[in-house]
Amino acid sequence: MQLSKRAVEIQASPIRKLMPYAISAKAKGIKVYHLNIGQPDIQTPPEMIKVYHEFSDKVLAYGPSQGLEVYQQGLVHYYANLGIALSTKDIIVTTAGSEAVTFAMMVVANEGDEIIVPEPFYTNYNGFATMASIHLKAVTTHAENGFALPPSSEIEQLIGPKTKAIMLCNPGNPTGTVYSKEELFRVANICKKHGLYLISDEVYREFIYDGLKHTSVLEVPDFADHAVMVDSVSKRYSACGARIGCIVSRNQGLMEATLKFAQARLCPPTVDQLAANACVRLPETYFTGIVSEYQSRRDLVFDALSKIEGIICKKPEGAFYIVAKLPIEDAEDFVIWLLTEFNINNETVMAAPAEGFYATPGLGRNELRLAYILNKDDLARAMHIFGEGLATYRRLKGF
Repeated sequence: MQLSKRAVEIQASPIRKLMPYAISAKAKGIKVYHLNIGQPDIQTPPEMIKVYHEFSDKVLAYGPSQGLEVYQQGLVHYYANLGIALSTKDIIVTTAGSEAVTFAMMVVANEGDEIIVPEPFYTNYNGFATMASIHLKAVTTHAENGFALPPSSEIEQLIGPKTKAIMLCNPGNPTGTVYSKEELFRVANICKKHGLYLISDEVYREFIYDGLKHTSVLEVPDFADHAVMVDSVSKRYSACGARIGCIVSRNQGLMEATLKFAQARLCPPTVDQLAANACVRLPETYFTGIVSEYQSRRDLVFDALSKIEGIICKKPEGAFYIVAKLPIEDAEDFVIWLLTEFNINNETVMAAPAEGFYATPGLGRNELRLAYILNKDDLARAMHIFGEGLATYRRLKGF
């Protein structure tokens, strides 16, 4: 019996595929500091947890395919506080940001069409594109300049008859790169010129540092027909298990088509929407302390990396990830070695090899993504182990 082409070609997660090594290490009594996955340790807001405890409906019934109206209205309020005027018809609630991205890809592109995306990119974009039989066309960015977007001419060279959209993640996963208003508008102008959609993944918008400001694709003037924004509560409220996201666009033809996809999967989770709705009116001060905490964690990790000879790494401006280019040949081999051969006082570190965040074969092989989602004491310990481990690995391998 043969499997489908998409089943064979879909990418294994570089974030999760090495977990068997971590499980084996833990079985031997070794503590593993997980810097491989973006699971925040910040507490979920009590307002959200309270909804789960107090839910008392006698029947957990289907909800509307576009999402509960009360939550749609809550999102209108949330975006209005960001200066983005929307109505409920501009918003479809999804089962996490993953479904929002998948819907966005499927609604703008046919089988065999192309979407341009800067690499390295969130690895699951590959999976979503494979499921939709869409091809991602990568424009390469580089660690040496902080993964900044290349000149417009380099992006436009990739545009062909099958190109339907450009997709950005802002702030970026895995790079932490924040695109400025000027950069976003530049990409928007490319999309206008060539009749493309611009899909903007903005799930990390609150996590921006050094006094910078996030600019949404929905803020680009005269761009309503082109702009598609996807969002999620997972990182914003440290609620990765809630699985609530949304797709947002003022292009009503696009939203009417997306609703048909939403109807096909029936409805997003009811109780999780109610829980998410309890957070949309949290005061701005809720994020102030969290952003400050993440910025200090970023500084800790970046300072530790900066002291290691041979590492190439620019300080990221957002999200909670750093991609570092290491003075070795194979980052995946290094991570496996950390989990199987190296520890300090029965403690070791796990990170995500970055090769899986690239579409171009061979790129990112000597790069790692580190997620600074641990408290600073654990993070400092993890970075010490990482530095000692890298030095030992280099000596053993002759680098």
